[in-house]
Amino acid sequence: MSTATERITRERGDLTCFHEPFMYNYYVHRGIRQMPHFAAEENRPTSLAAIRAMLVKVAAERPVFFKDMSYYVVDGLAEDRAFFASLRDVFLIRDPRLTIMSYFRLDPAFTNEEAGLDAQWRHFQWLGAATGKTPPVIEAEAIVADPCGVMGRLWEKIGLGPCGHAFSWPSNRVPEDWRLVAGWHGAAVSSAGIRPPAVESDAEVDARFAAVAQEHPHLREVLDYHRPYYLKLKEHALTA
Repeated sequence: MSTATERITRERGDLTCFHEPFMYNYYVHRGIRQMPHFAAEENRPTSLAAIRAMLVKVAAERPVFFKDMSYYVVDGLAEDRAFFASLRDVFLIRDPRLTIMSYFRLDPAFTNEEAGLDAQWRHFQWLGAATGKTPPVIEAEAIVADPCGVMGRLWEKIGLGPCGHAFSWPSNRVPEDWRLVAGWHGAAVSSAGIRPPAVESDAEVDARFAAVAQEHPHLREVLDYHRPYYLKLKEHALTA
């Protein structure tokens, strides 16, 4: 869903977009672990300072959008306060039962930190304290149900104008920088827009998660750890 939301933003056409530039800090510069389905591009900046400099240089010419994970940068927020406090941050959340199952399918060895919601909440709190403003939070499920409405309200909140043509695209036109992580984003890469939501009750999601967790009990521990942070963020989600 984060990739699909990024694709909508790319289709606006008025922003220079980067796909997870700070991934290079976490997985390459810091070498936390080897990320599967990722072929690092040569000559890309990898440190926080170098990635920041790249983004600032491009933003001097044209507005920049980038999608990233809070756990890539949360430990470096204080040391680069001016940069991180200057961004217009938006936090995307999704039912952690679904994100954990999705992540596990692609990377069975993913870590508790990579589940991400703990870092998102710490990032969110830090920004509130640093800027005195509450960053907007959007729910993936709300975007799927009403892409134009939810993204329109978000864009208005962060100072971007409406853009009706951004919600569909040719399925054969793939952003070049997605090719390095294509294994993670197969459905989003081949899509032509946001699909209507599947009809699945809360009980059905619980049953699906329970079936996976029965064979892999550590996933229940990951969910129990991260769900409170998800609920805290959910309290701030944009409404109609």
